[in-house]
Amino acid sequence: MKQQLHISAAFDQPALVQHLVERLACRRYDSGFSKERLPGGLKALETSSTESYVTGTLGIESPDKTEHYDMPFITSFLFTCIKGKEEPYQLIWGSSLN
Repeated sequence: MKQQLHISAAFDQPALVQHLVERLACRRYDSGFSKERLPGGLKALETSSTESYVTGTLGIESPDKTEHYDMPFITSFLFTCIKGKEEPYQLIWGSSLN
């Protein structure tokens, strides 16, 4: 019989990670994509990605909730941010590289 586990992950200081990633995504130049005219009211977005190490806790719990294990982790993530014409970069996606 297959048993399912409940697995969760939580970053340490997620607001700090988000702020750091958005600052790392900032370019020192404007590539100009946000200034392009597009048909039909479409909006151009610039993208920027950065790799960063994050720390957190991985939680594993049995289906009947009688056993629970917490394991700290440190791993690299690839984060992608987008930016509109007059907007700062905003974190929209993160993916573990492990």
